Amino acid sequence: MYLKKLALSSALSVALLSLAHAAPPFVVRDIRVEGNQRIEVGTVYSYLPVKIGDTYTEERGAAAIRSLFASGFFRDVRLEVEGDVLVVLVEERPAIAALNFSGAKEFEADKLKSSLRDVGIAESRIFDRALLERAEQELKRLYLSRGLYGVEITSTVTPVERNRVAVDFTIDEGDAAKIREIRIVGNQAFSDRELLKQLQLTTPGWFTRLTKRDQYSRQKLSADIETLRSFYLDRGYLEFKVESTQVAISTNRKDIFITMVVSEGQKFTVSDIKLSGEVFGRQDELMKLIRLKPGQVFNGTRLNESTKAISERMGNYGYAFAEANAIPEIDREKSTVAFNILVDPGRRAYVRRINIVGNERTKDEVIRREFRQLEGAFFDGEKVRRSRDRVDRLGYFEEVNIETPNVPGAPDLVDVNLAVKEKPTGNLSLGAGFSSSDRLILTAGFAQDNIFGTGNRFALQINTSSSDRTLSISQTNPYLTIDGVSQSFDIYTRTFKPNELDLGQYTLKSTGTGLGFGIPIDDFASFQAGLAYENTRIETTPNSPQRYLDYVRNNGSSSSALTAALGWVRDDRNSALAPTKGTLQKLTFDVTVPVLDLRYYRLGAQYQKYLPMTDAFTLAFNGQFDWGRGFSGKKYPLFKNYYAGGIGSVRGYESGSLSQDRDPKDNTPLGGASRLIGNVELIFPFPGVDSRAVRMYTFIDAGNTFAEGKSPDFADLRYSSGLGVSWLSPLGPLRFSYGRPLNAKPNDRKQSLQFQIGTSF
Repeated sequence: MYLKKLALSSALSVALLSLAHAAPPFVVRDIRVEGNQRIEVGTVYSYLPVKIGDTYTEERGAAAIRSLFASGFFRDVRLEVEGDVLVVLVEERPAIAALNFSGAKEFEADKLKSSLRDVGIAESRIFDRALLERAEQELKRLYLSRGLYGVEITSTVTPVERNRVAVDFTIDEGDAAKIREIRIVGNQAFSDRELLKQLQLTTPGWFTRLTKRDQYSRQKLSADIETLRSFYLDRGYLEFKVESTQVAISTNRKDIFITMVVSEGQKFTVSDIKLSGEVFGRQDELMKLIRLKPGQVFNGTRLNESTKAISERMGNYGYAFAEANAIPEIDREKSTVAFNILVDPGRRAYVRRINIVGNERTKDEVIRREFRQLEGAFFDGEKVRRSRDRVDRLGYFEEVNIETPNVPGAPDLVDVNLAVKEKPTGNLSLGAGFSSSDRLILTAGFAQDNIFGTGNRFALQINTSSSDRTLSISQTNPYLTIDGVSQSFDIYTRTFKPNELDLGQYTLKSTGTGLGFGIPIDDFASFQAGLAYENTRIETTPNSPQRYLDYVRNNGSSSSALTAALGWVRDDRNSALAPTKGTLQKLTFDVTVPVLDLRYYRLGAQYQKYLPMTDAFTLAFNGQFDWGRGFSGKKYPLFKNYYAGGIGSVRGYESGSLSQDRDPKDNTPLGGASRLIGNVELIFPFPGVDSRAVRMYTFIDAGNTFAEGKSPDFADLRYSSGLGVSWLSPLGPLRFSYGRPLNAKPNDRKQSLQFQIGTSF
C-alpha cells in the first residue's frame, strides 16, 4: 500500500511551499478529520475546497489550509495523505470558559462583559490572544468615560480543562478625577455664575459625592453644551454657538480643567411668522399651533414645539411623514428675524399592519380591541396615540411603547408596532401583614385583573384585619359586548369594628350583592348603572357613641336597602398606574329604591388632573366632594357616613379621624354626611432609579367631613404637607408618605408615617 505523509506547519508559507513539492495529484476517496474537540467534523468539511471524488492537487491543498486558518478556529492545521485518503489534522484554539473581573466597583460585571463582546471577547467564543490588548483598551475607555483616568488594567489567561481558558482582568480603578475649574470665555449677556448654574457638570461640593456631578465625562460635557445652546436660543440669541471646548488634565491625573469659548451673537426679536407649502386649506388651524408670535423675543424651544405640533397635526390627517421646517430670514441691522415655516406633507400614508409584541399572557384580542387606529385605514397620529394610552390604561403592563416605521419600498405605507412589557396582574395571598391603620392583618385570597389573559377580572378575598373582616367575590368583564359594554358582579359580607381604630365601641355587619354595567359614550367616557342589595346590622354596647344608641333605638339594629346607582366617568390619562398627563373625572349618584326600610341618596364628584411640567416632573391635582342626605322623613344612616384622614385623603392625620361631628362622651370622630378633599402633588423620579415604577412626590392635602345639616366650610378644613414614595410593586401600587399637619386642632389625631396598597392619591 502506498503511504506518503505530508506535514504542513502553522507557518503557512512554509507549509504551502512544502506541499507544492510533496504530493502528486490523486482522486480523494475519503477525508478524515483528526484533533478536533469542540468543532464539528461537518464544520471542517464546510471550509474545505476539496470534496470526496475530487482530484487533489497542490493548489487545492494550499487553498484548504488557507481556508481553515481563515476560519479563526484553529491554532495549527496539517494535511497528510494516506493512499487516496486525505487526513486533516487540526489543533483548535481554546475557547473562553469564563471572564472574571476583580477590583471592579464602578461597573457591574454584565456591563463589562457586554463591552468586551463588541471587540470579540466573550464567554464560549474562540480565544484570540491578539484581541486581548483591544479588550484592555475597551475597558479603559469605559473607565475614562467616568473620569477614572488613573485606572490600571492587567489581564491573565489561565488554561482550564477541555482546551479552554479563563481570562481574568485585574482592575485598579484609582480615584476619579475631579473638575477643579469650569471657565466660560466670551459671554457678555449673562454672568459666569448664571451660565454655570445651567450645567450638569460642576466643581466639588457638599452633594457631589452623591450626584458625581464633579466627575468629567464626554457625554455630560456634550449634554451641557446643548443645554447652554438651548439657554441662549430661548432668550433670543439665534446665532449663539460654542466656538471650542478644551479639556485639560493635571499631571497627577486627579484634576480636570474645562474651558468653553462661546460666541453669543445678537439678540433677535421675531418680526413675522408665516406658513407656506401644502397645507390643504388648514392655514388658520395650523397657525394656532405656533407658540412664537411676532413682537416676542425669539425662543428656540417654542419654535421647535410649534413645528413639531404642525407635523403631528398633519399626521392626524394621514400624512405620517409630514415635515415642518422653519426657515429664518435674519435682519441684523434691526436685530429681527422672520420665519417661513415650510410644510411638506409628503404622501398620505396607510397602515399596513399592527404588530404587537411582548404579550406573553395577554391575548392579542384584549389589546387590539383598545386600538382606534385600524389596519388598512389612513394613518392618524391622534388615533395611534390614543390607542397607546388606552392600552396603558388597562393596567396590565409596566411599559407600553409604540412606533410607526415606514414600510421599505412603499412610501405610502407604515406599520404600527406596539411593544409591551407585562407585569404581574394576579395576587395569590395567604399570610400575615401589617398596616399603619389596621395593625395586624391576616389575609387569604386570589385576585387576577387579567385572568387567563382575557382582560376579565376575578377576585376572591378574605381579610381578617383587626378592624375590617371581609369575605368577597367579584367579577368584571370589560367587554361583555363587542361595543365595549362592561358588566360587574359582586357578593360580600363584611364586619367593621371601629373600636380597633378608636372610632367608637360598636360593630357593623353588612352583607350584600350587586350587579352593574358600563356603557361607553366615546373613547374616554362611559355611563355607569347598577343595582345593589345590602343588609346592615349594628351591634352596640353601653359604651357605644350616643348617636348610634339613639339610631338603634329609633330604627332598630337591622336595616336593608336596595340601591340604584348611576354614574359618569371620563378618563383620558395616559396611564392607569403612573399617569403623567390627562384627566380623570367622575360623577356618581346612588339612591335607595323605596321598597325597603332605608331612604337616602349620595352624590359624589371627583376630578384629577396631571400636568407634565418637564419630561421628569408632573404636577397632579385631585379634588373630591361627597354628599349624602336622607329623604321621606328619614335621616341619613350613620353607618354610611364618610370619613377623612390618612393616606388617600389627608395625610399626616390618622385614618378616618378627621370629623367635625364627634361623640360628646369620648370625642370619638363620627364622620360626616358630606366630605371635601383636595390634594396637590409634584411627582418626580426617585434619585438613581430610571423607571416609572418607583417615583417620589411632595404633597399638600386638605379636607374634612361635615355632619348632616351642616354645609362644608373651607375654614374647617385640615391641611398637611409632606413627602412620599410610590412603587408599582408585584403586590400592587404601594404608597409611603411622611406628612405633617399644618393646622391641627387639639382633638385631631396625628400620624406622620403612613402606607397603603392602592391607586393614586
